[in-house]
Amino acid sequence: MKRPLYLLPLLALAGLRLAAQPSFEGPAPSTVPEIDEDRRRAAYVRRVDEMLGWAAAGGKARTDDPAKLDLAMIAAKIVRGEDLPGCSQRVIELMREPGTGPFWMFPTVCIAYLGRDRLAPEALASIRTAWKTTRQQRGDTENHFVMYYASLYLMAELYPDESAETWYSGRSSAENFAEASAFLIKWIETNTTVGQGEFNTSNYIGEYAIPLSFLANWSKDPAMRQRASMMLDWLFAELATSSLNGVLRGPHSRTDEGAVIERWQAMTSFFSWLLFGNTPPTAGYSGWGLYFAPLAKSYHLPEVTYRIATDRRGDFIQRDRARVRRLWRYSDELSPPVYKTNYLRHDYGVGSTTGGLIDPIQSHVWDVTWAESDPRGKHPTMFSLHPHSSSRAMQSSFTAYPEPWIKGVTFEGKPSYDSPDKLMGSSPYEQVFQDLDTVIALYAIAPGERFPHINGFFSKDLINVTEDDSGWIFAQGGRAYLAYRPLAGYHWIPYLHYKSGWAKERLDLGGRVLTSPHLNNGTIVQAASVDEFTDFAAFQRAIRALPLAFKLEPLPAVEMTTLRGNKISFTFGTVPQVNGRAVDYRAWKLFEGPHLNAEVGGRKLTITHGRLERVLDFNTLSVTNRVK
Repeated sequence: MKRPLYLLPLLALAGLRLAAQPSFEGPAPSTVPEIDEDRRRAAYVRRVDEMLGWAAAGGKARTDDPAKLDLAMIAAKIVRGEDLPGCSQRVIELMREPGTGPFWMFPTVCIAYLGRDRLAPEALASIRTAWKTTRQQRGDTENHFVMYYASLYLMAELYPDESAETWYSGRSSAENFAEASAFLIKWIETNTTVGQGEFNTSNYIGEYAIPLSFLANWSKDPAMRQRASMMLDWLFAELATSSLNGVLRGPHSRTDEGAVIERWQAMTSFFSWLLFGNTPPTAGYSGWGLYFAPLAKSYHLPEVTYRIATDRRGDFIQRDRARVRRLWRYSDELSPPVYKTNYLRHDYGVGSTTGGLIDPIQSHVWDVTWAESDPRGKHPTMFSLHPHSSSRAMQSSFTAYPEPWIKGVTFEGKPSYDSPDKLMGSSPYEQVFQDLDTVIALYAIAPGERFPHINGFFSKDLINVTEDDSGWIFAQGGRAYLAYRPLAGYHWIPYLHYKSGWAKERLDLGGRVLTSPHLNNGTIVQAASVDEFTDFAAFQRAIRALPLAFKLEPLPAVEMTTLRGNKISFTFGTVPQVNGRAVDYRAWKLFEGPHLNAEVGGRKLTITHGRLERVLDFNTLSVTNRVK
């Protein structure tokens, strides 16, 4: 029987065990770009083989006992041609108690396709039976929908022409396929015209990349394969422009307690390690990353995207649009636009949205994040927020009954949501403006709000923190000088960390939270590189000399000149002005900058670095590479 092409290079590795130290335990990789394309590809293949070998050896458990294997480990063994009878038996056992929902569906799809000509017929039949007998829940978020419909699409293709009673949905293969195909095409059209709802997520990148990889390799429809392949390029190009030495920074629609502080601790770091080779992977390759590994060698990262991710010799600013998570209540718009600004330098990055309610639970609105040679265990970031917590906010985006909110969500993987000292989330009472490496965040918190204060995060890794008589707080993070100006009185509390989404205890990992208990409030942060000043004292003198005036009543307002010489005027509830001109957000494109450019409604992304250019045109489903 002819083997699938993606398996041939791996079969020679059958029977081998990974002896080398996994990269998530080893030294940090170099951030110097690898110019030679052949050496870069060879390093990428080695990283893929490292993951497959680690998973096939039993992961952390390091076991050959089939009874202890999960589906990710089985997938790796199938690719490597190891212990196929044991894999078949384990699949049968796992299918006796099927799971439900997207996070069960896509792993079983992976096994069903990888095992088509490798697993025993009884094992494959057990998967098919599970898809008949066990109702699958679709979920309620964008990533859930993509995983659900990509899985349903592929299973309907794998088992075509079967009747409705053989599927959990009560629909025939043709009906399942039509529903899934329509959703996937519409989702891609939406993303390429008005932007993604779950944009720049810390951890959900895998939940998009993995099903897209499955579709790009396994769909029988050439058009769907092309769409999925192009969307992978789109997804990874956004990661390249939003990361600093492989670490995602700036605003996110969704994040978690770990990634918002230890910026490296996210699935995006796994993909940066795999694709760009410029940061360590997270422990266990982020778990879900193991499902990208079986088909990873079929993906070829475009040269232009690699250069964007790794070549940071020049500063750049990128202005993009996305959309708010779909609103079911309290809004005349289903998905209002989000305006993002990202400014990247060699030593640090500054990123923001304009504030407001983006996602009711897990969003991150703005930050300054500095580079670290080894980001593991570091908290290289500074930001502030209003710790908004309300049943109304959650009712806007979820259709469940309101009674379980607010407390219910804290028991479902979001333990900090109802904590007054939390450091994650968006608020309708926050508005933000960014000009290069200056951020002004204004707050007008309504009377009666449960948490009538703002929190500012000060990392354990800051040095030379100085509370100056001028009102500025000066500090240094890495090779970035930072100036933080609270606009109202404050006090300090320790930063306490939930070690996981399901944890209830809190850990003192160092760091402090600046808490300012005033309804009308504000934060100004100005960043600069160490190379710009003779010393830290010179930076402080330059900041103290900046013209600055502000007031808090009747609404917060700031007028200042930034370190870059721009005059900013910003009042809560009004459009900011730069050098006397109002910012026209309505004119913003879907992407606009030196590296990514796309028109709203255009369905076409141009990716550029220097003379290299790659155009993803979803109007014609074509990819064009140019050297300008």
